[in-house]
Amino acid sequence: MIKVRASLRPLVSKINLPTVLKTTILPGDSIERLFIATQVGEIFYIGNGVIKTFLDIRSRIIKLGVSSGGYDERGLVGLAFHPEFYYNGLFYLHYSVAGTQGPGALPGAFESFKPNPCDSKTLNLKWINREIQYDHIDTVEEWILQSNGQPQKRRTLLHIRRPFLNHNGVNSLNFSPETGKLVLTTGDGGSGYDPFNLSQDDMEIAGKIIEIDVVKNTFIVNPPVVTRFNELPVPIQETLTVIAKGVRNIPGISFQRFHDQYIKYAGNVGQDLVESIFSFIQYKPIPVTQLVQAFLMKSEPDQEGFINFGWRGWEGAFPTAIITGCSANPALDEKTIAYFDEAVKTSVRRLQPLTNYFHKDPRPDKFGATALTGVQPYMGNEIPALTGNVVFTDLARAKESQLPVRGVLAYTTVRTDCHLNDFSIIETDYNFGSQSAYYVSLGANLNQSRLYLGVYGSMKVADFNQGTVFEIVP
Repeated sequence: MIKVRASLRPLVSKINLPTVLKTTILPGDSIERLFIATQVGEIFYIGNGVIKTFLDIRSRIIKLGVSSGGYDERGLVGLAFHPEFYYNGLFYLHYSVAGTQGPGALPGAFESFKPNPCDSKTLNLKWINREIQYDHIDTVEEWILQSNGQPQKRRTLLHIRRPFLNHNGVNSLNFSPETGKLVLTTGDGGSGYDPFNLSQDDMEIAGKIIEIDVVKNTFIVNPPVVTRFNELPVPIQETLTVIAKGVRNIPGISFQRFHDQYIKYAGNVGQDLVESIFSFIQYKPIPVTQLVQAFLMKSEPDQEGFINFGWRGWEGAFPTAIITGCSANPALDEKTIAYFDEAVKTSVRRLQPLTNYFHKDPRPDKFGATALTGVQPYMGNEIPALTGNVVFTDLARAKESQLPVRGVLAYTTVRTDCHLNDFSIIETDYNFGSQSAYYVSLGANLNQSRLYLGVYGSMKVADFNQGTVFEIVP
């Protein structure tokens, strides 16, 4: 793959951590504006070089960074504009609700769980007492931009109880240009290693890619708080279909037009080994009513054409491993397959990734990964070497000796033979000086001819006003 150089052009700085970057045309307007959602609950847009507030829901968002030393994955994580937003003013939000803080589903720090292959109890944990043992509640809402220019909430689509503070997805709401439905991407609920195997359980909302038919109005004003599909009222079940399972944590889904169909891209954030990007064209979503029916009949739903990313048995193209230091040789690691039986069970059902990139990579032209934070196809022609390719971002180059921290931009290509492909780093020349630069989000405009990068100067959401949004330019 050829080496690509690009520049970063700052558009706005000193904002809070940007979780979603996308453009739309406001009703009555004539040009696309870049909208920026921040994790703490603000939505801005840039018009004529001026940054304006579109909506501020900070008072509705759970208090961030308190329980985990400033780091947090909750907050405003999803924003999507209806395809007819220009005419109907509808848009959708996914966020963690203020005042819903719980103790968490397991004792100890939120990422402290590790399976022990020698102790079967740790391999088959169950999430019990869910009404009490949870971390927070997420909501998915429909809002409308009223004719007076003020946004107003219209209805709640889902209330989801989450076991841990991490893996809530980011850029988690996007509309499918194929079906016209709202796509919600949920992480596996958090901690590490998906302790309750929620991602493979057909009844669990966690660890899935879900389509919501927003045209159907359920007339349920305040939906119940649930964790499983079978707990939802039937009218809500009837609005939902599931595209994929086996998701660990996911920075959204994106769509690339290819002749008369769409290639879907979804990243899966890794555990200890590898970050993965998946692509698929054909899929067969399963209506939630059908999944619930199969569950009640104790039968297996038809999984043909149903996408499975393989987690928690698989991390990308690899069986999920626990990495421990070798006591005899500290320079080496021992890697143990954590969930061998699950890896076997899901081996033929899972989708192979398009590309994997590693937390440790000995190759000189690669980098050590931390976490995938965005995946976007680029259909512009200003950076010809990237045209038609898939650009992705990683939070930070892993454990390099030189500080401050730097995120990474890279790209890959879909191969016609569907085999695993390699990737290449995109070199950028922006000088961040002594400031850390975590690459936290990636976005595109409506026709994917422009790419936007969100950068933050700290890993802690509670360190305010350290964000910059760039356009990626030649």
